[in-house]
Amino acid sequence: MKAIISASELASDLAGPQPPTLLDVRWQLTAATAAGAAPFDGRAAYAGGHIPGAVFVDLDAELAGPPGPAGRHPLPDTERFGAAMRAAGVTADRPVVVYDGGQGWAAARAWWMLRWTGHPDVRVLDGGLTAWDGPLTSGTEESAPGDFQPVPGALPLLDADGAAALARTGLLLDARAGERYRGEVEPIDPVGGHIPGAMSAPTAENVTENGLFLPAGELADRFKALGATEGTEVGVYCGSGVSAAHEVLALTIAGIPAALYVGSWSEWSADGSRPVAVGPDPQ
Repeated sequence: MKAIISASELASDLAGPQPPTLLDVRWQLTAATAAGAAPFDGRAAYAGGHIPGAVFVDLDAELAGPPGPAGRHPLPDTERFGAAMRAAGVTADRPVVVYDGGQGWAAARAWWMLRWTGHPDVRVLDGGLTAWDGPLTSGTEESAPGDFQPVPGALPLLDADGAAALARTGLLLDARAGERYRGEVEPIDPVGGHIPGAMSAPTAENVTENGLFLPAGELADRFKALGATEGTEVGVYCGSGVSAAHEVLALTIAGIPAALYVGSWSEWSADGSRPVAVGPDPQ
């Protein structure tokens, strides 16, 4: 099953007899929003113009639980997540397409949550809304209630201990920008650096300048160069399990299964007893 869909393919599917359920997951995180300033308003952006038929999904409220010791975007309560997806019209036997403003991180988090909880057919709009050249509509839309019942466990998941172990025995990728991995800057979390043994693999390098994913073969070559050889167990983390979902999506396109450490650096760095590595080397 394909994990991404082009804008032209989506336009064709939406015009067909069985259009997919369409979810708008626009979201942004900056140092300012993390520090308590007014956050980006994805719902307002959606109301100002979205792909016709799309229903807005709030990443912070519906794709994550409350921030705390488990991280800034921990897993949401399963029942609450399922209710949100059913309210958005998600059904078990109808394909789902998710998109965001173009970065792809939030859409990938929605893709991962739906796939992890058992939905069989979810794709991300490659390039997001910026790649869409079709019509937009304003205001809000509601969908007929869906019937999706989430059952967690369909994709591999890591906790902090599992991530630490995988960094020693397999391949743990850090999807954040290189300067955060090296500990040179840390605009969001309390401590800079990375999990000892993790490899720096910024997810921004998985896409072209216009935000489209690199071809599957190029992604496979990139991850192979980082150590994702046949038989190697792979995991990914980031700041709070959002951009790492984007890297898991890129790995999926490349044909490489990978586990997501949802708590990511925001959980790891909140515990002062956990080791922190700095600099360009994994150790």
